[in-house]
Amino acid sequence: MKRFIYILIVLTISVGIVAGCTSEGGESNENSSSSQTVLVTHELGETEVKQNPENVIVFDFGMLDTLDYLGIDVVGVPQQNIPDYLEQYHDDKYKNIGSLKEPDYETIANIDPDLIIISGRQADQYDELKKLGPVVHLGIDFENYYDSFQENVITIGEIFDKEAEIEEALSSIDEQINNLANQAEEFDKEALIILANDDKISAYGPNSRFGIIHDLFGIPAIDENIEASTHGMNVSFEYVTEMDPDLLYVIDRSAAIGEESAAKNIVENPLMNSTKALQNEDIYYLNPDVWYLSGGGILSVQEMVKEIKASLQ
Repeated sequence: MKRFIYILIVLTISVGIVAGCTSEGGESNENSSSSQTVLVTHELGETEVKQNPENVIVFDFGMLDTLDYLGIDVVGVPQQNIPDYLEQYHDDKYKNIGSLKEPDYETIANIDPDLIIISGRQADQYDELKKLGPVVHLGIDFENYYDSFQENVITIGEIFDKEAEIEEALSSIDEQINNLANQAEEFDKEALIILANDDKISAYGPNSRFGIIHDLFGIPAIDENIEASTHGMNVSFEYVTEMDPDLLYVIDRSAAIGEESAAKNIVENPLMNSTKALQNEDIYYLNPDVWYLSGGGILSVQEMVKEIKASLQ
């Protein structure tokens, strides 16, 4: 990715951020709150936020991993189903602000947050949450995954005065993705992505929740006509065997939400014995924490690149 994409996003204010008033006396301290503000335009509206807010709560694990990468502390997180690589946020020093779908409004009110970061799972709660503090919606647009990812982390950089760190991180990720896409082009194998949920499976293709594998990483899709939806297109194993992809990527929803992992037993069934993916040991069980719970963060996007790159070795 060329860096002009980053610059263009900032110049066109595609994240809708403008600087507010200056702090008293013309001085600011990035380690403390001030009267300086940032106006953020997001999917659900416009929100004025203190620059370098102190009492921050985060419902989106992708944004949590971005803040963690930047060394920015938070006050509260939903502690149910926290990804393993963010397990430090189980600590009692962090307030449990409810679940991804059900905020604990009383706890949030007691925190008196300077900033509440949400995404798609909490969108329906936006009106209630904004009564308790400034709310910014930083979700991923799956049809434009990488653009929305960049916009979100640039927003974080503006709010927390970390623009240089964000630009450096995006430059590194651009290089990693370009290398992967070049490798995928040389590899020349087609893939299918499925989500395993109990004994059911659904397929994902380009422009879908997990379509970054095709759209950005450059792995060709075995089926270009998969219906794009949040929950995927319901399919059977007969469909998988008929498609017979070279690579099969599997995301285990049950494991992601804390239930017993059963994807391998479900997927590697007798019907699949004739498939190239099973015969060639090219079935890859992707990290459900990263793909299902916390995509769209600086750490999680880099981990996605690593996992897909490993599948091409």
